[in-house]
Amino acid sequence: MKAWLLQSFSSQERLAEAFRERIRRGRLILPGAHDPLAALLAKAAGFEALYLSGAAFSASLGLPDLGLLTLDEIVERSRAIVRATDLPLLVDVDTGLGEALNAIRLARHLVEARAAAIQLEDQEMPKKCGHLSGKRLISPEAMAEKIHAVRRFYPSLVIVARTDAQAIEGIEGVIRRARLYIEAGADVIFPEALTTVEEFQAVRAALTAPLLANLTEFGKSPLLTAEKVFQLGYEIALFPVSALRIAAKAMQQFYSHLHSRGETQSLLSQMQTRSDLYELLGYHAYEEADAELARRGKEADLHP
Repeated sequence: MKAWLLQSFSSQERLAEAFRERIRRGRLILPGAHDPLAALLAKAAGFEALYLSGAAFSASLGLPDLGLLTLDEIVERSRAIVRATDLPLLVDVDTGLGEALNAIRLARHLVEARAAAIQLEDQEMPKKCGHLSGKRLISPEAMAEKIHAVRRFYPSLVIVARTDAQAIEGIEGVIRRARLYIEAGADVIFPEALTTVEEFQAVRAALTAPLLANLTEFGKSPLLTAEKVFQLGYEIALFPVSALRIAAKAMQQFYSHLHSRGETQSLLSQMQTRSDLYELLGYHAYEEADAELARRGKEADLHP
């Protein structure tokens, strides 16, 4: 039986520490992976850690990014991604599904699912995409209480604290809240929807904690490269929904083509081959394991 099927899985503590170490090294490009297949493709490309975006996950279920995901949905998708890849996963949990006790319960389930990190944000429910208008914030003290509670009960989890204060309280509010969140136990600060390079610089100048830059497309922030935000002093460059957008556009074009032409032969060069998919999924290891089990069964029948 192939060693691939016998390999041990990393503990949650080991995955979390690997993520912390990767953040300390800096220059981390963090791709969104909305399902296990996307996660396997990202791992095959060489990425060392992954991000489960609430927006991308919601879209994959046919839902808008309005905090509609349930605890079970978040936990099971996270578990499936970590099981498939054994990589550190940062899970976008929006507001933590409620107050401090709700955040604690969600954190417990994600620790059991071996997630390395969670991302909490300081919006009121129902939350909105960080790059839309009309957001409302909870008090900084209420957010700090959530962070402190998760840190106290689940110290192994890496906590990324996102603040959406820029549009409401300005860059001064972002910095003021971030300092409180760091004091409460946040490991990384995620200043959402900054609108200029100067704002990115101001946050970096004011804080010593690791920073995450959200490089989502079609949003309020300038579309910078990872190299640019690393030069600005940010440790993490996040591309949360890019893979889903690429996949959705490709599927949209495919379905239109199939509907109008009724054939796929002309698209073969754009498809992942059967052999490539099998290699990605480890298909042959399962096949070999099945054959070995069958051989052992026959030997047992011959030598009862």
